[in-house]
Amino acid sequence: MDDQSRSGQVITSTDLREFFQHSIDDALNRQGVDAAVETTYYIVNLLTAFQRAERLYESNGERLEIRPLAMLYADALVGRTIEERNRSMQRMGDIALFISGVFAESLSRKLVDVDYYIAMGSTAYGHLSESMRGTQQGETFCDIFEELSRKFTDFVDVLSRVHENGALSRPADILRLYEVWLRTGSKRALERLRELGIEPSGTSGTAPGHFAH
Repeated sequence: MDDQSRSGQVITSTDLREFFQHSIDDALNRQGVDAAVETTYYIVNLLTAFQRAERLYESNGERLEIRPLAMLYADALVGRTIEERNRSMQRMGDIALFISGVFAESLSRKLVDVDYYIAMGSTAYGHLSESMRGTQQGETFCDIFEELSRKFTDFVDVLSRVHENGALSRPADILRLYEVWLRTGSKRALERLRELGIEPSGTSGTAPGHFAH
């Protein structure tokens, strides 16, 4: 992969998995989050899979939609077998992690916020870890789901950073990030702006309202 791909500006490689692997590794390092290799691989596969609409969206008979977490939870409760219940719980955890990490901003305009997704996702992965413990399949996935549950918020931040690195290519996006820093004083927004080569006013003695390049 070339340097331009690594910076998140343009993805020229056809291997999305390779791109996401690098992006996740970089984000884990920058966020200071430790993760098992197997857990990292799971997240990379999740991102790769959800680039296909049919893996993320489901048909309700009229249109495609992302199934609400409450409905997935209901499916898990009425599942006829452990396997069916676990599949619904895994889907719930995966959707919650992806949405809260990639679409957190849009959640602020809805009835439920990111805290709901974090709680539901962490619970789903925690249930999976306990349910699969001691089973043949659990030998592989039990520890992965346990770490995803325990560090769910950390992984949400990791996915948010990956999303930002891939999406912040337009001036409007950079301006929006600057506005977040201006309103909240977010250290993360400040760090991201500096990574983009922008020193916001107020951090180096310049007057508010201007970029210092």
